Amino acid sequence: MKIVAVIPARWRSTRLKGKVLAKINGKPMVQHVWERVKKAKEIDEVIVAVDKEKVQKAVESFGGEAVFTSQELLSGTDRIAEAAKKIDAEVFINVQADEPLIHPEMIDELAQVFRYEENIQMATLIRRIQDKEDILNPNIVKVVVDCKGYALYFSRSSIPYIRDKKFEEEKGLDINECYFKHVGLYAYTREFLSIYTNLSRSMLEDKEKLEQLRVLEHGYKIKTVETRHGTISVDTQEDLDKVRDILEKEKVWDVE
Repeated sequence: MKIVAVIPARWRSTRLKGKVLAKINGKPMVQHVWERVKKAKEIDEVIVAVDKEKVQKAVESFGGEAVFTSQELLSGTDRIAEAAKKIDAEVFINVQADEPLIHPEMIDELAQVFRYEENIQMATLIRRIQDKEDILNPNIVKVVVDCKGYALYFSRSSIPYIRDKKFEEEKGLDINECYFKHVGLYAYTREFLSIYTNLSRSMLEDKEKLEQLRVLEHGYKIKTVETRHGTISVDTQEDLDKVRDILEKEKVWDVE
């Protein structure tokens, strides 16, 4: 089974235009992502999906391979699907170009699901919530899963709702043990990627503004894989400054 990681590097970001080429310690952000993904052991190839010639040239300058996708595509998934038409592989991992702190093990954790389990069509990462404030933060997407690790629902609300909090506290139970945040790293089989991009938008997707709910509402399943690693998405100038500071000062983010 051939597994390829694809990094959709869109130039026209809504909140921070051109962020994929923003310099961090002398390198464009997309290069930091590419270098970390290249360290993953379970993938066969890394390709950057670009929509501008300037991004293509930047990728090729540091030794990466780029494929062109349309500027009109609305989502990273659509960009992956278009790129997949030009790539010979069975599974595609969607790695965001604005996450320069991504850990290679996160890529491997997703890839292993497809190598060692049967009938998986789509998978994503989840992580235990450590900060109680994140439970009520609508910018942190929560997820609940079934006993086999498949997602039941994703929400910006605090799910599950703990009704008997007092009982939980009296028994000394950790009310956070059942809270997971969604980590926006996805993987799909070639066949399901084609299905996914042809699904109509769903009511829950529109209400929550979460694209993955389209999959659940149409009756398909998403396998979740728990990771211990965290990452930071660069959406604003503040995020960019934070990541620059981390990569410059904190060795904990170094990947051997």
